Amino acid sequence: MNESLIGNAPSAPVRPAPILTRENRLETLNRLALREERLPFSVRVVRGEGDLRKAVAIRHAAYARHVPDLAERLREPEDLDREDGVAVLLAESKLDGTPLGSARIQTNRFRALSVEQSVALPAHMADLALAEVTRLGIVGGSVGRLVKVVLIKAAFQYCEREGLDWAIAAGRAPIDKHYEQLLFQDLYPDVGFLPLKHAGNLPHRVMAFEIATGPARWSAAQHPLLDFFCHTRHPDIDLGPRRPTMQPIRVREDEPRGPAWADMLGAVGRRLTGLTVGGQRAPA
Repeated sequence: MNESLIGNAPSAPVRPAPILTRENRLETLNRLALREERLPFSVRVVRGEGDLRKAVAIRHAAYARHVPDLAERLREPEDLDREDGVAVLLAESKLDGTPLGSARIQTNRFRALSVEQSVALPAHMADLALAEVTRLGIVGGSVGRLVKVVLIKAAFQYCEREGLDWAIAAGRAPIDKHYEQLLFQDLYPDVGFLPLKHAGNLPHRVMAFEIATGPARWSAAQHPLLDFFCHTRHPDIDLGPRRPTMQPIRVREDEPRGPAWADMLGAVGRRLTGLTVGGQRAPA
């Protein structure tokens, strides 16, 4: 490891005031939604082996287009897919049930996040309820762009509903720009891209999003997807029953961890296309 990088961990960001109280904020946003929009597909948490196999099939196909070496490891469900504290989202066509997209949300309720195999998170996150969003895969074309933005909304809603404090995502170039445009922030901006074990050791930017302040920050930035995320109700997103109150874990001393990045220095994606989603343009 390059010793010249050793320095201080980034300080906790300044938190703008949330626009709603933490309790029941997602329910409040849905109740105050300006419009309701139906989709040609549904997004839900997988509920059985058949659903999981659909999610894995679309995951493998998506990764095979961009990172074929890693895709070979993703032909079958991963152990993490079936663990407690993990939700796999599946987008499927209403017409024929064809899988259109998938994403996985791992919380730190029962074990450390996968990203912590490679990096140690900043100290200010030590006692917080966290989620890591991984294995995002969609079909190609304009339908895939719409599916992606709906999966992202579903992931934000899941984090909100489960009382999670921060969502963490790691993106390789140019996917990292997608998260940047969503107002994710670098956890280690002076370190840059880091190899991640659970992502085939490919270099990724590790980024995070504070859930509680998300609507306020999108509003302040006049984000083009603000209405879609916060003011449009999508009944076709089904997150299932709420889990018990989320409690963060403390990593055991004998549990494998990544290098001590916490002691080191340290618009969605390509430009929005003309695709219109509920009055907003969806990302490429």
